Amino acid sequence: MQPTPKLNGGAAPLPVGKYGHYLGHFGHFGGQPQKGIITYGLSANRQNPLANTAHDAVFNIWRRFYSQVFFWAPPFVAGYLILDWANKRNHYLNSKAGHAEFGGEEEE
Repeated sequence: MQPTPKLNGGAAPLPVGKYGHYLGHFGHFGGQPQKGIITYGLSANRQNPLANTAHDAVFNIWRRFYSQVFFWAPPFVAGYLILDWANKRNHYLNSKAGHAEFGGEEEE
């Protein structure tokens, strides 16, 4: 609760954010004044927003692929090999040679 101007000596407090009162950045109000910060600007028509985009995209994709390949490649390869073996086994069991070897009964 803030004191009224009468209890504050009769003078109204200075408006926050004016006359040298630093508010701070959004979310960090009331900090110390910043000193020595230099900012630069560049006109929108002088910028090149797509500079090196293709080059950076290739290397970023490679970096992300390489960091994840060992998580998804082994199960993918194992699944492929199991399905390939199962298909070959199914074709063999349903061929003449498979029927002759197992007499029409599936091996268990």
